[in-house]
Amino acid sequence: MNTRREFITLLGGAAAVWPLAARAQQPAMPVIGFLDSRSPDAVAGRLRAFRQGLKETGYVEGENVTIAYRWADNNLDRLPELAADLVRRQVAVIIPPAASSILAAKAATSTTPIVFITGDDPVSIGLVASLARPGGNLTGINFFNTELVAKRLELLRELLPKAERVAVLVNPANAATTEATLREVEPAARTMGLQIQVFNANTSHEIDAAFESMGRERPDALFVGATAFLNARVVQLAQLAAFNRLPAIYALREYAEAGGLISYGSNIADAFRQAGVYTGRILKGTKPADLPVMQASKFELVINAPTARMLGLSLPDKLLARADEVIE
Repeated sequence: MNTRREFITLLGGAAAVWPLAARAQQPAMPVIGFLDSRSPDAVAGRLRAFRQGLKETGYVEGENVTIAYRWADNNLDRLPELAADLVRRQVAVIIPPAASSILAAKAATSTTPIVFITGDDPVSIGLVASLARPGGNLTGINFFNTELVAKRLELLRELLPKAERVAVLVNPANAATTEATLREVEPAARTMGLQIQVFNANTSHEIDAAFESMGRERPDALFVGATAFLNARVVQLAQLAAFNRLPAIYALREYAEAGGLISYGSNIADAFRQAGVYTGRILKGTKPADLPVMQASKFELVINAPTARMLGLSLPDKLLARADEVIE
């Protein structure tokens, strides 16, 4: 009798343990590593778009997926260690949305899936074997920054037909993007009969110094290169251009929203949304090598009319007709 009672007791105890064991064996929530050279406030709107893309594939941060954020706060030297930390944490996928963080992630792992967001040609800078068949552990979104350089210069010339000298502000620390920008802008300027003068800036102080030099040189217009560092300083650049009464063209609409004269480029928020969709597909088991690099399909021309008036510029009707948005 005692033996039977002990057997029943053991069965009861086992029944109580089994649900706990089953719960313990459930897979942990997948973790996405977000690696950025900037600070959180610089990409807040784009992160919302990224989360929207995740949601479109069934993932909601905090409910069934976790995002581990690593911010370099514009200290590019920190990126390799931040990337290595995400690899050590065994995140399911890494999202690097700029050239410097992409290269750090690529150097840190050849196995963890990486979904990049880049304005550079991913084939020419060695990220993927081809757009259609990336191969390896990387794929992502190409939003055409450098490919639109000549088009931006054309728009600047259309707005300022009498311009002769254009200042070009670039960020040499981002070598790949800067070299590609200059490779595009120099022949385009020659074709249009424009002289260009290149100004370099790798720090906020150097941006101030570059504008002081422009104030002495008095170029007719300013072309701002597109890198993560410069794009994190939208307000500073727009204000300095206004202070120096320099008509300027930029790659991102955020500049025009901050008071910059004109912007033309890809819709970056949509690129982040697309990256969120790709991330969700990888979490569901698709390999990066099987996801072709997606190319941006949304471009936008934004003009700030009050800034044009402040600069004494008359906006051509043809340009206004082509604008996706005219800020008043």
